[in-house]
Amino acid sequence: MLAGERDVEPLRSLYRVIVEEGTSYPHDRFPDQDDFMDYWFRGKSTVAAYVPDRAQAAGMAGAFYLKPNWPGRARQVANAGFIVAPDCRKNGLGWLLGATMLEYAKQLGYRSVIFNLVFSENLVARRLWEKLGFNELGVIPGAVRKNDGMYQDAAIMFRSLIE
Repeated sequence: MLAGERDVEPLRSLYRVIVEEGTSYPHDRFPDQDDFMDYWFRGKSTVAAYVPDRAQAAGMAGAFYLKPNWPGRARQVANAGFIVAPDCRKNGLGWLLGATMLEYAKQLGYRSVIFNLVFSENLVARRLWEKLGFNELGVIPGAVRKNDGMYQDAAIMFRSLIE
């Protein structure tokens, strides 16, 4: 379902867990309220998934945002970000969110989707995007500083929505 005001705090709570993990998003500290709203809501379509009996994060199991990657003449290329709660992983929710995003992106008139920063060591995410038809366009060497101070590469992944 499209996220609204009632979803802000559950999403914020879940995103705090994801940022602390440090394995999929570039933030090295949890963003303040204004930066969080910019990152997840302003200028984006945000979709949230809930599991009714789940106590953590008020039942929020995962979410994604969808936005233009660039403005103006390149606005038809979408960008998206995803999170899945640790206790909801390995049950197909990531795939469902990804497939939902691709269909939603088509409905909104996007012609393709690009991920600018897929952490190279996040093999689960990379395999998921490949299953959903994304191709790796390139690698940015040492783009991401890990929690231990070392660096990892980041992949740029792309999928056309034109059939």
